Amino acid sequence: MQLKNVIKYIVSFLLAGVLVFFAFKGVDWKAFWGGLGQTRLFWLGLFFVFSLLALVFREERWRAIIKPIDPGAGRLDVWDANNVGNLVNVVLPGAGEFVRCGYITRRNMTYDKALGTIVCERVCDLVAVAVLFAVALLTGWSKFGSFFTEQIWTPLTGRLGASPWWFLGGALLVLALLVWAVFHWSGTNKVCGKIAGWIRGLGAGFVSVGKMEHKWLFVLYTVLIWTMYVLMSWSGLKALPPLAGLGISDALFISAVGNVASVIPVPGGIGAFHYLVKATLQSLFGATENMGLVYAVLCHESHAVLIIILGIASYIRLTLRKKS
Repeated sequence: MQLKNVIKYIVSFLLAGVLVFFAFKGVDWKAFWGGLGQTRLFWLGLFFVFSLLALVFREERWRAIIKPIDPGAGRLDVWDANNVGNLVNVVLPGAGEFVRCGYITRRNMTYDKALGTIVCERVCDLVAVAVLFAVALLTGWSKFGSFFTEQIWTPLTGRLGASPWWFLGGALLVLALLVWAVFHWSGTNKVCGKIAGWIRGLGAGFVSVGKMEHKWLFVLYTVLIWTMYVLMSWSGLKALPPLAGLGISDALFISAVGNVASVIPVPGGIGAFHYLVKATLQSLFGATENMGLVYAVLCHESHAVLIIILGIASYIRLTLRKKS
């Protein structure tokens, strides 16, 4: 492993440790375990059902993108590659995407094209998170509006010294100039030529959505995936009696906040998810610190257990298949 990757993962684990510290700081452990003991098993079971369905729809969506490039991609192969990738992400954030590219690469599906399909997925998921926030804010501005402006937008604007949109626009402009430079000198510079070839491969994977036979399936699977995430948040609330009074609109906002943790480069969202969700439940819904943490732990660790079990099972299957 290269030194820069080692440093990246060390920083990632340190960041996770800091966030875990702040998330669990001052916890009354007796009250915490007591709150966890109130869990209603029926609703926890539903949580696992929704979690599993979200993973199934993710597999179906990725397979739908892959099929125009590699029609022979099997459902079980895509499922196993997805599961192993998720398992790796629990330990090494972001590395799982490269791992699942390696498992699915074959015949017409080159590595850069496979990575392009994943980039496409991630862009759509970022849009989905933005849509979740927008819907939650529009349907419950009286409850969520002040929280968003006072706890998220205003502090972010103050720290940056300007609107975040200016920084986003600047970053996009710099990126566009770099891409232009790479293609402009791709014929005369060996490094630029390799980067240009890699970008073309990414683009081929990305535009595979446009080649899908049934494009509406991609949209449908995306909607189903994020519906399952909201239902996971909702069933988690129902599983804990002190939070059972919260409704689907509340779960919508909590789900959007929780998924912001996936952007933070920490292993499996550890610490980031707990901190953000606990803060949201305390600030918006008046939950105690312990109950907010109980909910975060219940949802995050339950989902992590499912990912680990499925990831190990898929890894064993892929290993045995390779040996045979």
